[in-house]
Amino acid sequence: MNIAAIKDIYEYNYWANKLLLSKAEGLSAEQFSQATSFSWRSLRGTLAHILDGEHGWRVIFQQGVAKFDVLVGAQFADAGAMRERWLEDEAEMWAYLKGVSNADLQETITFDDSGWTVKRTLWHCLWHVVNHGMQHRSECAAMLTDFGQSPGDIDFTVFLYQRDG
Repeated sequence: MNIAAIKDIYEYNYWANKLLLSKAEGLSAEQFSQATSFSWRSLRGTLAHILDGEHGWRVIFQQGVAKFDVLVGAQFADAGAMRERWLEDEAEMWAYLKGVSNADLQETITFDDSGWTVKRTLWHCLWHVVNHGMQHRSECAAMLTDFGQSPGDIDFTVFLYQRDG
C-alpha cells in the first residue's frame, strides 16, 4: 500500500459520505431518526456511527488513544448539522494524511483501547476506516432507498468514473 492509494480511497470515502448526506437532507426529521431494523437503529444513528468511527480512528492516529462513542446520533438534529461536523473531521483527516509518507504506512502503531494495548500496521488501520464506513454506508443506502431517496450506486468504480471521466 502507498500513500497515493490511501488518498484515493479516502477521496472515495468522502465522496460516498457526501452522496448519502445529500440524500438524507431530502428526508423529514422523522424519517432521519425513524427506527429501523439495522444495527444502529436509524439512518441518523448509522451515519453518526460512521462519523464517530472516522473521528475515533483519526484520534488514534494522532494521539495513540481510542476515543469512540463520542459522536452519537442524538447530537445531530438533521443531516445538515451532521454534514457540517463531518466536513470538519474530513479537513482534519486530510491534514493528517498530508504528513503521512509511504514509509509511515508500514509502521506499527500502538494504542490503548479500553485498557488493553493494540498494535496494528498503520495502513491496515487506514484501510479499515474506509471499509468499516462502506459496510455501514450500504445499510444507509438501503434505508434511504426505503424512504424513496436512493443514492444509486456507491461503488468505488462509480466514484472513479465521476472523478476521472
